Amino acid sequence: MAKIPILKLGDILLSTIQIDLTDQDALVFQDDLLTNVKETNAEGVIIDITGLDVVDSFMARVINDTANMAHILGAEVVLCGMRPDVALALIEMGRQLIGVETALNLQEGMEKLISIIEGKRK
Repeated sequence: MAKIPILKLGDILLSTIQIDLTDQDALVFQDDLLTNVKETNAEGVIIDITGLDVVDSFMARVINDTANMAHILGAEVVLCGMRPDVALALIEMGRQLIGVETALNLQEGMEKLISIIEGKRK
């Protein structure tokens, strides 16, 4: 079973998925991330999927659900690093990431997340 690291950077959690996950791994990741959001009162979460070769419909649903659940817990979420072929596959499957902010890379993701958090504080 793969354990995906979750780093805390101030009020932001950062998780980089570097390997393709089994369905069980994806659910464990979801639980770990949401537990961390709750325990740390994180204001933001970045999920970097640069290392994923495949995002099937189950993984897309887990990412979408995780982002929405983290939002309910009070954290803003940005998904970054989605490759064009993965985005195309999701669209072809009719699977959209609804309510999930996206960015091309980790730097843009961090900038977007900080902007969202600062806008929420005003």
